[in-house]
Amino acid sequence: MQIAVTKNLADAMGIRPPAQQGQVDSIFSWTANWTNVWDDEGKDMLVLVNNATRFTVAVYQVYRRDLRHAAEIMQNAIKHTLLAMNVNPELVEEYMDLAGRVEFVQNKNRSRAAWVSNAGWECAFHVGREYQGIEEMFSDRVGVQANYRYVKIDQKDDACPFRVMFDALIELTGKPLYRYRAFELRVTLDLEIYQAVRRLIVPAGIEFIQLHKVLQDVFDWKNDHLYEFSLFDDRSGELITMLVPMEEFLDIHPKAVLQEGHTLSDFLPEHKSMLYTYDMGDNWEHRIELVRVIEDYDQESPYLLEASGQTPPEDVGGVPGFIRFYEIMLDPKDPMHDKLKDWAFLWRLELSEWRKKPRAIRV
Repeated sequence: MQIAVTKNLADAMGIRPPAQQGQVDSIFSWTANWTNVWDDEGKDMLVLVNNATRFTVAVYQVYRRDLRHAAEIMQNAIKHTLLAMNVNPELVEEYMDLAGRVEFVQNKNRSRAAWVSNAGWECAFHVGREYQGIEEMFSDRVGVQANYRYVKIDQKDDACPFRVMFDALIELTGKPLYRYRAFELRVTLDLEIYQAVRRLIVPAGIEFIQLHKVLQDVFDWKNDHLYEFSLFDDRSGELITMLVPMEEFLDIHPKAVLQEGHTLSDFLPEHKSMLYTYDMGDNWEHRIELVRVIEDYDQESPYLLEASGQTPPEDVGGVPGFIRFYEIMLDPKDPMHDKLKDWAFLWRLELSEWRKKPRAIRV
Protein backbone atom coordinates (compact mmCIF):
# COMPACT_ATOMS: atom_id res chain seq x y z
CA MET A 1 0.00 0.00 0.00
CA GLN A 2 1.49 3.30 -1.08
CA ILE A 3 0.57 6.42 0.89
CA ALA A 4 1.65 9.78 -0.51
CA VAL A 5 1.99 12.17 2.44
CA THR A 6 1.80 15.94 2.32
CA LYS A 7 4.85 17.92 3.43
CA ASN A 8 2.89 18.97 6.51
CA LEU A 9 2.33 15.35 7.53
CA ALA A 10 5.86 14.23 6.62
CA ASP A 11 7.34 16.98 8.80
CA ALA A 12 5.08 16.04 11.71
CA MET A 13 6.08 12.38 11.34
CA GLY A 14 9.74 13.36 11.21
CA ILE A 15 10.38 11.51 7.92
CA ARG A 16 11.70 12.37 4.48
CA PRO A 17 9.75 10.06 2.20
CA PRO A 18 11.20 9.27 -1.23
CA ALA A 19 9.62 10.30 -4.49
CA GLN A 20 7.30 7.74 -6.01
CA GLN A 21 9.15 5.15 -8.07
CA GLY A 22 7.30 3.18 -10.73
CA GLN A 23 3.59 2.64 -11.03
CA VAL A 24 1.29 1.34 -8.30
CA ASP A 25 -2.29 0.27 -8.96
CA SER A 26 -4.20 3.34 -7.79
CA ILE A 27 -6.72 1.26 -5.84
CA PHE A 28 -3.81 0.56 -3.45
CA SER A 29 -2.64 4.18 -3.48
CA TRP A 30 -3.75 6.86 -1.01
CA THR A 31 -2.95 10.49 -0.28
CA ALA A 32 -2.75 11.53 3.39
CA ASN A 33 -2.70 14.75 5.39
CA TRP A 34 -2.73 15.81 9.03
CA THR A 35 -5.13 18.63 9.82
CA ASN A 36 -7.17 20.20 12.59
CA VAL A 37 -10.87 20.09 13.41
CA TRP A 38 -11.01 23.05 15.78
CA ASP A 39 -9.55 26.41 14.73
CA ASP A 40 -8.19 27.24 18.18
CA GLU A 41 -6.40 23.95 18.74
CA GLY A 42 -3.51 22.01 17.26
CA LYS A 43 -3.76 19.41 14.53
CA ASP A 44 -5.76 16.38 15.57
CA MET A 45 -7.07 14.47 12.52
CA LEU A 46 -5.51 12.17 9.92
CA VAL A 47 -7.26 12.16 6.55
CA LEU A 48 -6.67 9.73 3.67
CA VAL A 49 -8.21 9.74 0.20
CA ASN A 50 -7.95 6.81 -2.19
CA ASN A 51 -6.35 7.91 -5.44
CA ALA A 52 -8.56 5.72 -7.65
CA THR A 53 -11.96 6.34 -6.08
CA ARG A 54 -11.74 9.41 -3.78
CA PHE A 55 -12.94 7.17 -0.96
CA THR A 56 -12.25 8.98 2.34
CA VAL A 57 -10.88 7.58 5.58
CA ALA A 58 -10.33 9.83 8.60
CA VAL A 59 -9.11 9.39 12.17
CA TYR A 60 -9.90 11.74 15.06
CA GLN A 61 -8.12 12.37 17.51
CA VAL A 62 -4.55 11.83 16.31
CA TYR A 63 -1.83 13.96 17.90
CA ARG A 64 1.81 14.41 16.98
CA ARG A 65 2.90 11.82 19.55
CA ASP A 66 0.62 9.28 17.85
CA LEU A 67 2.18 9.71 14.42
CA ARG A 68 5.02 7.32 15.21
CA HIS A 69 2.32 4.66 14.69
CA ALA A 70 0.89 6.34 11.59
CA ALA A 71 1.15 3.28 9.33
CA GLU A 72 -0.74 1.05 11.75
CA ILE A 73 -3.35 3.75 12.45
CA MET A 74 -3.95 4.26 8.72
CA GLN A 75 -4.26 0.56 7.93
CA ASN A 76 -6.70 0.02 10.80
CA ALA A 77 -8.71 3.07 9.76
CA ILE A 78 -9.13 1.84 6.18
CA LYS A 79 -10.22 -1.56 7.44
CA HIS A 80 -12.56 -0.21 10.13
CA THR A 81 -14.19 2.33 7.80
CA LEU A 82 -15.06 -0.38 5.28
CA LEU A 83 -16.37 -2.66 8.03
CA ALA A 84 -18.43 0.20 9.48
CA MET A 85 -20.15 0.37 6.08
CA ASN A 86 -20.99 -3.35 6.41
CA VAL A 87 -18.60 -4.47 3.67
CA ASN A 88 -18.02 -8.23 3.64
CA PRO A 89 -15.15 -8.90 6.13
CA GLU A 90 -13.63 -11.48 3.76
CA LEU A 91 -13.50 -8.87 0.99
CA VAL A 92 -11.91 -6.33 3.35
CA GLU A 93 -9.26 -8.81 4.49
CA GLU A 94 -8.39 -9.71 0.91
CA TYR A 95 -8.03 -6.06 -0.04
CA MET A 96 -5.75 -5.39 2.93
CA ASP A 97 -3.65 -8.48 2.12
CA LEU A 98 -3.29 -7.48 -1.54
CA ALA A 99 -2.41 -3.91 -0.57
CA GLY A 100 0.50 -5.12 1.55
CA ARG A 101 2.65 -3.15 3.95
CA VAL A 102 2.58 0.65 4.01
CA GLU A 103 5.16 2.55 1.97
CA PHE A 104 5.29 6.32 2.46
CA VAL A 105 6.19 8.52 -0.53
CA GLN A 106 6.12 12.24 -1.29
CA ASN A 107 2.92 13.73 -2.59
CA LYS A 108 3.61 15.67 -5.81
CA ASN A 109 0.06 15.73 -7.16
CA ARG A 110 -1.77 19.02 -6.59
CA SER A 111 -5.17 17.63 -7.51
CA ARG A 112 -4.85 14.88 -4.94
CA ALA A 113 -3.64 17.37 -2.35
CA ALA A 114 -6.83 19.33 -3.03
CA TRP A 115 -8.89 16.15 -2.69
CA VAL A 116 -7.51 15.35 0.74
CA SER A 117 -7.86 18.98 1.83
CA ASN A 118 -11.53 19.06 0.82
CA ALA A 119 -12.13 15.71 2.49
CA GLY A 120 -10.60 17.15 5.66
CA TRP A 121 -13.14 19.98 5.64
CA GLU A 122 -15.99 17.50 5.20
CA CYS A 123 -14.78 15.35 8.07
CA ALA A 124 -14.16 18.35 10.34
CA PHE A 125 -17.76 19.49 9.88
CA HIS A 126 -18.94 15.97 10.68
CA VAL A 127 -16.83 15.79 13.85
CA GLY A 128 -18.11 19.20 14.91
CA ARG A 129 -21.72 18.16 14.46
CA GLU A 130 -21.37 14.73 16.03
CA TYR A 131 -19.05 15.27 18.97
CA GLN A 132 -19.59 18.96 19.79
CA GLY A 133 -16.24 19.43 21.44
CA ILE A 134 -16.03 16.27 23.55
CA GLU A 135 -12.57 16.53 25.07
CA GLU A 136 -11.44 12.92 24.75
CA MET A 137 -12.70 10.64 22.03
CA PHE A 138 -11.17 8.53 19.31
CA SER A 139 -12.73 7.26 16.10
CA ASP A 140 -11.12 5.94 12.95
CA ARG A 141 -14.46 5.88 11.13
CA VAL A 142 -15.29 9.59 10.88
CA GLY A 143 -14.72 9.52 7.12
CA VAL A 144 -17.81 7.39 6.44
CA GLN A 145 -20.22 10.27 5.79
CA ALA A 146 -17.88 12.00 3.34
CA ASN A 147 -18.19 9.01 1.01
CA TYR A 148 -21.88 9.64 0.38
CA ARG A 149 -21.36 13.06 -1.23
CA TYR A 150 -21.06 13.45 -5.00
CA VAL A 151 -17.62 14.43 -6.31
CA LYS A 152 -15.88 14.49 -9.66
CA ILE A 153 -13.47 11.59 -10.12
CA ASP A 154 -10.77 11.90 -12.81
CA GLN A 155 -12.82 14.38 -14.88
CA LYS A 156 -15.73 11.95 -15.14
CA ASP A 157 -19.31 12.63 -14.15
CA ASP A 158 -20.00 13.22 -10.47
CA ALA A 159 -20.21 10.01 -8.46
CA CYS A 160 -20.36 8.88 -4.84
CA PRO A 161 -16.94 7.64 -3.71
CA PHE A 162 -18.42 4.71 -1.81
CA ARG A 163 -20.04 3.34 -4.97
CA VAL A 164 -16.86 3.69 -7.00
CA MET A 165 -14.77 2.11 -4.23
CA PHE A 166 -17.18 -0.76 -3.70
CA ASP A 167 -17.38 -1.52 -7.44
CA ALA A 168 -13.58 -1.54 -7.57
CA LEU A 169 -13.35 -3.91 -4.59
CA ILE A 170 -15.85 -6.33 -6.14
CA GLU A 171 -13.88 -6.34 -9.41
CA LEU A 172 -10.59 -6.75 -7.55
CA THR A 173 -11.60 -9.62 -5.27
CA GLY A 174 -14.55 -11.27 -7.00
CA LYS A 175 -16.26 -11.51 -3.61
CA PRO A 176 -19.79 -10.37 -2.71
CA LEU A 177 -19.87 -6.86 -1.28
CA TYR A 178 -22.25 -7.64 1.57
CA ARG A 179 -22.57 -10.77 3.68
CA TYR A 180 -23.64 -10.33 7.27
CA ARG A 181 -26.30 -11.15 9.84
CA ALA A 182 -29.17 -8.67 9.93
CA PHE A 183 -32.39 -8.03 11.84
CA GLU A 184 -35.72 -6.90 10.48
CA LEU A 185 -37.31 -4.60 13.06
CA ARG A 186 -40.73 -3.07 13.54
CA VAL A 187 -40.51 0.17 15.52
CA THR A 188 -43.75 1.66 16.85
CA LEU A 189 -44.38 5.07 18.39
CA ASP A 190 -47.85 4.86 19.97
CA LEU A 191 -49.53 8.28 19.87
CA GLU A 192 -52.92 6.96 21.09
CA ILE A 193 -54.84 8.56 18.21
CA TYR A 194 -52.67 6.63 15.76
CA GLN A 195 -49.32 4.83 15.57
CA ALA A 196 -46.19 5.93 13.73
CA VAL A 197 -44.54 2.73 12.50
CA ARG A 198 -41.23 2.12 10.74
CA ARG A 199 -40.07 -1.25 9.44
CA LEU A 200 -36.29 -1.52 9.08
CA ILE A 201 -33.44 -3.83 8.29
CA VAL A 202 -30.30 -3.18 10.34
CA PRO A 203 -27.03 -5.08 10.83
CA ALA A 204 -27.25 -7.40 13.83
CA GLY A 205 -23.98 -5.89 15.04
CA ILE A 206 -25.15 -2.28 14.87
CA GLU A 207 -23.93 -0.17 17.78
CA PHE A 208 -26.53 1.69 19.81
CA ILE A 209 -25.21 5.14 18.91
CA GLN A 210 -25.74 4.23 15.26
CA LEU A 211 -29.19 2.75 15.93
CA HIS A 212 -30.08 6.01 17.68
CA LYS A 213 -29.09 7.97 14.56
CA VAL A 214 -31.12 5.65 12.34
CA LEU A 215 -34.22 6.06 14.50
CA GLN A 216 -33.75 9.83 14.58
CA ASP A 217 -33.69 9.82 10.78
CA VAL A 218 -36.68 7.60 10.07
CA PHE A 219 -38.87 9.27 12.71
CA ASP A 220 -37.70 12.73 11.60
CA TRP A 221 -36.51 13.78 15.06
CA LYS A 222 -33.92 16.54 15.39
CA ASN A 223 -31.50 14.90 17.87
CA ASP A 224 -31.91 17.83 20.29
CA HIS A 225 -32.65 15.76 23.41
CA LEU A 226 -31.37 12.87 25.51
CA TYR A 227 -32.23 9.25 24.87
CA GLU A 228 -31.88 5.74 26.28
CA PHE A 229 -32.53 2.13 25.32
CA SER A 230 -34.26 -0.14 27.85
CA LEU A 231 -34.57 -3.91 27.88
CA PHE A 232 -37.36 -5.59 29.82
CA ASP A 233 -38.01 -9.20 30.78
CA ASP A 234 -40.35 -10.65 28.16
CA ARG A 235 -42.54 -12.30 30.83
CA SER A 236 -42.43 -10.19 33.97
CA GLY A 237 -41.88 -6.82 32.32
CA GLU A 238 -39.10 -6.06 34.83
CA LEU A 239 -36.30 -3.78 33.65
CA ILE A 240 -33.18 -5.80 32.88
CA THR A 241 -30.82 -3.17 31.47
CA MET A 242 -30.92 0.53 30.64
CA LEU A 243 -28.36 1.61 28.03
CA VAL A 244 -27.32 5.26 28.31
CA PRO A 245 -24.99 7.29 26.04
CA MET A 246 -22.82 9.05 28.64
CA GLU A 247 -21.25 8.30 32.02
CA GLU A 248 -23.08 11.16 33.76
CA PHE A 249 -26.37 9.30 33.22
CA LEU A 250 -25.27 6.12 34.98
CA ASP A 251 -26.74 7.27 38.28
CA ILE A 252 -30.29 7.65 36.94
CA HIS A 253 -31.02 3.96 37.58
CA PRO A 254 -29.17 1.07 39.30
CA LYS A 255 -29.38 -0.98 36.10
CA ALA A 256 -28.04 1.75 33.82
CA VAL A 257 -24.93 0.85 31.80
CA LEU A 258 -22.98 2.64 29.10
CA GLN A 259 -24.14 1.76 25.60
CA GLU A 260 -20.57 1.98 24.30
CA GLY A 261 -19.23 -1.47 23.50
CA HIS A 262 -22.69 -3.00 23.17
CA THR A 263 -24.45 -3.99 19.96
CA LEU A 264 -28.03 -4.92 19.20
CA SER A 265 -27.06 -8.59 18.86
CA ASP A 266 -26.03 -8.58 22.53
CA PHE A 267 -29.76 -8.52 23.34
CA LEU A 268 -31.62 -9.76 20.24
CA PRO A 269 -32.82 -12.38 19.40
CA GLU A 270 -32.49 -13.63 23.01
CA HIS A 271 -35.12 -11.00 23.75
CA LYS A 272 -37.80 -10.07 21.24
CA SER A 273 -38.18 -6.37 21.96
CA MET A 274 -36.75 -3.31 23.65
CA LEU A 275 -37.69 0.33 24.21
CA TYR A 276 -36.06 3.43 22.74
CA THR A 277 -37.00 6.58 24.66
CA TYR A 278 -36.21 9.98 23.19
CA ASP A 279 -36.61 13.32 25.01
CA MET A 280 -37.11 12.61 28.69
CA GLY A 281 -39.51 15.56 28.94
CA ASP A 282 -41.89 14.63 26.13
CA ASN A 283 -41.03 10.95 26.73
CA TRP A 284 -41.39 9.55 23.21
CA GLU A 285 -41.33 5.77 23.68
CA HIS A 286 -40.57 3.67 20.59
CA ARG A 287 -41.14 -0.07 20.92
CA ILE A 288 -38.54 -2.02 18.91
CA GLU A 289 -39.74 -5.51 17.98
CA LEU A 290 -37.71 -8.19 16.25
CA VAL A 291 -39.57 -9.44 13.17
CA ARG A 292 -36.97 -11.88 11.82
CA VAL A 293 -33.28 -12.75 11.74
CA ILE A 294 -31.57 -12.79 8.32
CA GLU A 295 -28.43 -14.90 8.57
CA ASP A 296 -26.73 -13.96 5.28
CA TYR A 297 -27.98 -10.55 4.26
CA ASP A 298 -26.48 -9.37 0.96
CA GLN A 299 -27.76 -5.79 0.58
CA GLU A 300 -26.96 -2.37 1.99
CA SER A 301 -28.38 -1.50 5.40
CA PRO A 302 -29.66 0.17 7.55
CA TYR A 303 -32.62 0.24 5.20
CA LEU A 304 -36.14 1.58 5.59
CA LEU A 305 -38.62 -0.95 4.24
CA GLU A 306 -41.87 0.79 5.12
CA ALA A 307 -43.12 3.86 6.99
CA SER A 308 -46.55 4.97 8.13
CA GLY A 309 -47.79 7.66 10.48
CA GLN A 310 -46.47 11.20 10.89
CA THR A 311 -44.13 11.92 13.82
CA PRO A 312 -45.07 14.78 16.20
CA PRO A 313 -43.11 18.04 16.10
CA GLU A 314 -40.43 18.31 18.78
CA ASP A 315 -41.28 19.90 22.16
CA VAL A 316 -45.05 19.58 21.64
CA GLY A 317 -45.61 18.26 25.16
CA GLY A 318 -45.54 14.50 24.80
CA VAL A 319 -48.54 12.39 23.75
CA PRO A 320 -51.17 14.54 25.58
CA GLY A 321 -49.73 17.72 24.08
CA PHE A 322 -49.60 16.16 20.64
CA ILE A 323 -53.23 15.03 20.77
CA ARG A 324 -54.35 18.58 21.57
CA PHE A 325 -52.00 20.00 18.92
CA TYR A 326 -53.32 17.52 16.33
CA GLU A 327 -56.93 18.43 17.05
CA ILE A 328 -56.15 22.11 16.60
CA MET A 329 -54.29 21.49 13.34
CA LEU A 330 -57.37 19.66 12.01
CA ASP A 331 -59.57 22.65 12.79
CA PRO A 332 -58.66 25.84 10.85
CA LYS A 333 -61.32 27.72 12.83
CA ASP A 334 -59.64 27.07 16.17
CA PRO A 335 -58.20 30.39 17.50
CA MET A 336 -54.84 28.69 18.12
CA HIS A 337 -54.61 27.11 14.65
CA ASP A 338 -52.59 29.79 12.83
CA LYS A 339 -50.24 30.34 15.75
CA LEU A 340 -49.47 26.62 16.13
CA LYS A 341 -49.15 26.19 12.36
CA ASP A 342 -46.49 28.92 12.33
CA TRP A 343 -44.78 27.32 15.34
CA ALA A 344 -44.72 23.88 13.70
CA PHE A 345 -43.32 25.49 10.51
CA LEU A 346 -42.88 22.71 7.89
CA TRP A 347 -44.74 20.06 9.86
CA ARG A 348 -47.69 18.45 8.04
CA LEU A 349 -50.56 16.22 9.18
CA GLU A 350 -49.64 13.42 6.80
CA LEU A 351 -46.32 11.69 6.28
CA SER A 352 -44.82 12.81 2.96
CA GLU A 353 -44.35 10.39 0.09
CA TRP A 354 -40.60 10.91 0.34
CA ARG A 355 -40.55 9.91 4.01
CA LYS A 356 -42.54 6.76 3.14
CA LYS A 357 -40.17 5.78 0.35
CA PRO A 358 -37.97 2.70 0.97
CA ARG A 359 -34.34 3.81 1.10
CA ALA A 360 -30.91 3.21 2.52
CA ILE A 361 -30.31 5.22 5.70
CA ARG A 362 -26.85 6.78 5.60
CA VAL A 363 -26.28 8.53 8.91
